[in-house]
Amino acid sequence: MTSTTISSREFNQDLGHAKKAAQDGPVIITDRGRPSHVLLSIEEYRRLTGADKSIAELLGINGPDDGGDFEIPICRELARAADFS
Repeated sequence: MTSTTISSREFNQDLGHAKKAAQDGPVIITDRGRPSHVLLSIEEYRRLTGADKSIAELLGINGPDDGGDFEIPICRELARAADFS
């Protein structure tokens, strides 16, 4: 994976080039010569944030034999109006 650096002016003038470069790695966008933003492909963003994982995967539970045998209690209480007196 390679990164590409472009100025904000280049980004504004050729968005297509930046999007294509983001398929090969992060695109660092500079403002006055200093890095200010990063453009990522959606796949890379999801990989980095874990957005493509289920709650079980995020908890480290891979299956029923993984020690992840737990039950979530069901709350049967109904909500009550708040007493502000």
